[in-house]
Amino acid sequence: MKDGAEFARPDFSRKERTGAPEVVFCQGKTPEQIASIMVRLSRETEENIFGTRATHKDHDAVVAVLPQAMYHEEARIIAVPGKRPAKKEGAVAVLTAGTADIPVGEEAAVTAELLGNRVTRIYDVGVAGIHRLLDCIDEIKEHHVIIAVAGMEGALPSVVAGMVDVPVIAVPTSVGYGANFDGLSALLTMINGCASGVGVVNIDNGYGAACLADKITGMIGKQKTDEIDIEIDV
Repeated sequence: MKDGAEFARPDFSRKERTGAPEVVFCQGKTPEQIASIMVRLSRETEENIFGTRATHKDHDAVVAVLPQAMYHEEARIIAVPGKRPAKKEGAVAVLTAGTADIPVGEEAAVTAELLGNRVTRIYDVGVAGIHRLLDCIDEIKEHHVIIAVAGMEGALPSVVAGMVDVPVIAVPTSVGYGANFDGLSALLTMINGCASGVGVVNIDNGYGAACLADKITGMIGKQKTDEIDIEIDV
C-alpha cells in the first residue's frame, strides 16, 4: 500500500485547533486511498478514527490493515476504536421525521457518539402524525441540543424548536418525491422556518450536524469548569 503522501495530506493537528479530529470523507476516494489515510491517522493518534460515506468495500480495505475497524452500516461509517474521548456534559437527541431519514440520523448519532457525546435516538416522529412527537416531547426536553432530521417538506425542526428551550440543528434529507428536488425543498423550509434557535446544515449532512452539536455540548462542560475556577478565585 502506498503511504498516501502523493494524494492526501492528513491534518494531524486539527483536534488541537478545533476540538475535533480530522475525519475521512470516503465518497469519491478509492478503498486503497481510504485505508492508507486511516493507517496514517492511526499512527498519529490514540483516539477514535473514522470515515463517513463509506461502503462495505471501503471497510474491507481498511480492516485488512486495521483489523479492529468496525462498519456502522446504516450510518455508512467506518470506525477504528481508540482511546475513549472525554464524555461531554451535555446530552444530544437525534430525531428523524420518518424511517427513511434514519440513515442520515444514524450518521449524526454515530458521529456524536464517537466524539464523546451521550446520544438518544428518537425516530419516526414526523409531523404527519404529530401525536408521535408529542408523546416524546418530555423526553426530548431533557437534552441540551437536538438534531432534527427530515425530508419531504422538512417541517420537523420548526415544530420542535417551538416547544423546547435548547438549540435545534436541522438536517434536510433528500428523501421525498419529485418536487422535493433531492432535499432542496426541505432545506428551503428549514431556512425559512419561523421558530427561533434553529441552525441548518447541508442536505443529508448528519456528520456536520453532529460536529455542531459536539461544540455545543463541549461548551457546557467548559462553562462549568470556568464557574468552578471563578468560585475558587473568589
